[in-house]
Amino acid sequence: MLRAAIFGVGTWGARLVDAVQGSEKIRFVKAISRDPGKYHEFSQKTRIKVVSSYGRVLKDPEIDAVVLATPHSLHHKQIIQAARAGKHVYVEKPLALKRKNALEAVDACRVAGITLGLGFNRRYAPVFVEMMRRIKAGEIGDVLHVEGQHSGPSGYRLKAGNWRATRAEAPGGGMTARGIHTLDAMINIAGPVASVYAFSDKRKLPPEVDIDDTTSMLLRFENGVTGYLGTVFVTGDFYRVHAFGTNGWLEMRGDSELIAHGLEGAAERVPVAPADKERAMLEGFADAVAGKQLFVVPPDEIVNGIAVLEAIVASAAKGRPVKVQ
Repeated sequence: MLRAAIFGVGTWGARLVDAVQGSEKIRFVKAISRDPGKYHEFSQKTRIKVVSSYGRVLKDPEIDAVVLATPHSLHHKQIIQAARAGKHVYVEKPLALKRKNALEAVDACRVAGITLGLGFNRRYAPVFVEMMRRIKAGEIGDVLHVEGQHSGPSGYRLKAGNWRATRAEAPGGGMTARGIHTLDAMINIAGPVASVYAFSDKRKLPPEVDIDDTTSMLLRFENGVTGYLGTVFVTGDFYRVHAFGTNGWLEMRGDSELIAHGLEGAAERVPVAPADKERAMLEGFADAVAGKQLFVVPPDEIVNGIAVLEAIVASAAKGRPVKVQ
């Protein structure tokens, strides 16, 4: 049983705690917040003590791992602190906002010999697992092009003063909240991204919410595959990943719809039952800590994703394609 502490017990942190209630692989035994008094009800409901000191938790021999559901810009430092304390660490996406910081965090975990997990829960969605199984089995032949879209109305819910409503924490519009999930899926399908040509604008959000709301990107992968990715932060919910190959295509929409099409005939809808992605992800992290398997997101893909995020911002500012470092 992996004994974990969670740093950040807002809406998403509480969701992660709920996801593993009754798990035989991971259990939250402590939570961390700058203001523990705000979480009296959470503590009573979960029987998890909420404390204010991350440093003390890292020194606690009863804690095996930390789960970080904190602002993006804090991840880099918090991961390195955990690694130096010998604690395994699972961090919500994005792992960092700069490639340099992502690489430092990954290296710190490697040197310390601890497991680093990253919250790309959609890698555990059964529909994506089935899509990847078919791609790896050669069902659509050689992948030539991938497309992704991850949009929704999240921008309308942002308020002035919220850390998510600033360019410093949310570069590239909806990328850190939504699009980075789809980017991760595309990297999983096609490999590392080599260059990006991005367009990003603030079209409809009010002045006090200082982020873009409409972002689109053209991608070229190292192996020659091309791609398109878009995220709109002021529209209805939509999540899509589409892979085109020499023998046909596969498209997933949301977490439970997969469509397959060969070179001829009609498209086939593949029934896939949904599952608790967050529970599967955290239990997969626990299995990686126990040495039963490697974590589902390899370190090189973690770093490439953050390098792409950084390149998206640079390309949109410069108005030209940018090589991914």
